[in-house]
Amino acid sequence: MTLAEHDDHPISVEVLRGHPAEEELAALVAVVTEAYTEEASHAVANDRPTRSAWSVSQRPLRQPLPRELGWSRALPCWQG
Repeated sequence: MTLAEHDDHPISVEVLRGHPAEEELAALVAVVTEAYTEEASHAVANDRPTRSAWSVSQRPLRQPLPRELGWSRALPCWQG
């Protein structure tokens, strides 16, 4: 991100005291721009989906009974 990418927003610097040279103002703009660029690169939103309250409170479904074994062998109390 450079100043050339943001030409639609002109930079305004107001000097309250003293008479800075052009080089000093250029150095100030360069330092502030670099600090802004570094901060903007680290300020990214977390895109991980969050779990809703509905999904947190939702009970899991039970596993279906193993139909291929038949009823007599699927139930442990009938084994003998």
